[in-house]
Amino acid sequence: MHIPDGFIDIPTSAAFAGVSALAVGACLKGAAKSLDEKTAPLAGLTATFIFAVQMLNFPVAAGTSGHLFGSVLAAVLVGPYVATLALSVVLLLQALLFADGGLTAAGLNVFNLSLVGVWVGYGVFLLVKKALPKNKASISTAATIAGFISVPAAVMGFLLQYAIGANSTFSLTAVFTGMMSTHVLIGIGEAVITAFSVTAVMATRPDLVYGYRGTKQQLEIRKA
Repeated sequence: MHIPDGFIDIPTSAAFAGVSALAVGACLKGAAKSLDEKTAPLAGLTATFIFAVQMLNFPVAAGTSGHLFGSVLAAVLVGPYVATLALSVVLLLQALLFADGGLTAAGLNVFNLSLVGVWVGYGVFLLVKKALPKNKASISTAATIAGFISVPAAVMGFLLQYAIGANSTFSLTAVFTGMMSTHVLIGIGEAVITAFSVTAVMATRPDLVYGYRGTKQQLEIRKA
């Protein structure tokens, strides 16, 4: 869901670029507290993985295709602050190197994927995790559900932008129907990839998973 140049008018693109820049700047402080010598390499690997996988599309329906957003995957592995920064860097590189998303639309894409996708998705992850038993399996389950929900959440961000400043004659209702019907299917793919990825890391190095650290401490307190 990379918005190209010219799809949303310049005033709206500029406004969302400003909002995105302020939010990403605020995340720099949180990221500095989230990273240490152990987790910094995982942050780099996560960004690299998302960059590569976003370039791979999977078929959805009626000739359309989807790709991993990676918002929840990054948030669960390295925390929402670092995830916002990582996704923002990925989106900017894709726009610069591959014209995947327009440069004038960079703020729009960062808002949808790096902010809405990450923070709404991570909020859902925390709510689901709280309702589940305190164990490793719950982390993967919560991440899977959050990964699915993060996709339509990001689409809602786009629909807001479209409603404010679309350079198109298609009605908001038509765009909503087309985008949501397609991205619900993309959300299923997002959930599957997120589930496999989080489960793989949890099986080998759960101590590095940001979304598991609080749960791990609670388990250790109970055992003590």
